[in-house]
Amino acid sequence: MNLLDKLEAAAAARKAVLPSALSAFGIPIDEVYSATEARIGDRKIILLGTNNYLGLTFAPECLQAAHEAIDKEGTGTTGSRMANGSYLGHRALEQEFADFYQCRASIVFTTGYQANLGTIGGLVNPGDVVLIDSDSHASIYDGCKLSGADIIRFRHNDVVDLEKRLRRLGDRSSSTLIIIEGIYSMLGDQAPLADIIKIKNDYNALLLLDEAHSLGVLGKTGQGLVEKTGLIKEVDFITGTFSKSLCSIGGYCVSNHPHLDFLRYISHPYIFTASPSPATIASTRAALKLLRNGEDLRQQLWGNAHRLYTTLRNIGYTLGPEPGPIIAIILDDPQQALKLWQGLLENNIYVNLILPPAAPDNNSLVRCSLNAAHTEEQIIYIEKIFTKLYT
Repeated sequence: MNLLDKLEAAAAARKAVLPSALSAFGIPIDEVYSATEARIGDRKIILLGTNNYLGLTFAPECLQAAHEAIDKEGTGTTGSRMANGSYLGHRALEQEFADFYQCRASIVFTTGYQANLGTIGGLVNPGDVVLIDSDSHASIYDGCKLSGADIIRFRHNDVVDLEKRLRRLGDRSSSTLIIIEGIYSMLGDQAPLADIIKIKNDYNALLLLDEAHSLGVLGKTGQGLVEKTGLIKEVDFITGTFSKSLCSIGGYCVSNHPHLDFLRYISHPYIFTASPSPATIASTRAALKLLRNGEDLRQQLWGNAHRLYTTLRNIGYTLGPEPGPIIAIILDDPQQALKLWQGLLENNIYVNLILPPAAPDNNSLVRCSLNAAHTEEQIIYIEKIFTKLYT
């Protein structure tokens, strides 16, 4: 089988599972009107499938900052952070992230994906161990694979299984990096951080927490799970992304370890990727201020999340384990998921269709993402359509 044959085989396997599903992925959004509304073809739709948790994509402060940066500094840096791509704004944003988390230092990467690749690959090498939650994001898996470290998975949010696997490592536990997420992107549940920190301290391991989906969502100032639990000083490294609550693109790592800055000299994603554009950095800086002071936005977001989660559960849908901005409807097979997804789109609601192997436990998901800008009128309409489509 040659390389192209392999691609054809992969496409055939997908088509055998779900013959009509190829058009369900990567649907172009033809026009965007706001944080909650857009146009697909001739349909004006409610966006219920974005990670725009605080609804800041059209915040005037972010738009103005981006416009001003383009006018002053152009459209791109045309170089990596190691070369000519560290502008004043990049360093300023790093300091602002460090201040936000009250940490010693921060590194900004071009994407959130690369923040995990670069951080994991810089921290562990062949001979080390990474112990990761089985529901970890693909960027975590890929960072671990590229590092060459030994990869061990523990059952999702299962601290007993985590402790068992650390115990089996013996002396190697001191060269082990545990990786978890604040809010998991598929089912929307949160990590048992306090229990995991106790275990990592008992075995002298290090802990990396990915706050991609919890930044802006949890905690009084939106730091994430570390703020909700009050355990920020117990976490060794925090990574995250600009592409959710901060409504742009990029990523970061913060830490109190003085070793963080050494990643700048060994992290390939940092050294060999062009740095974020000036407009991206400027809008992110503006969004970080809004996020930090956005307690009212978080209240609105969580009000929407609790309401829709309760309604869908009462209708009879099988949901993820707890309310949150990510509400996953769990279905038995791809055909059921596609039917619900198509029914929602036909009623002008856009959500995400998640099929195996991306969905945990070989399930199929219809994944909703709420944000602070969804109005009561929109939530009422969404509830009405879900009620109509329930079978």
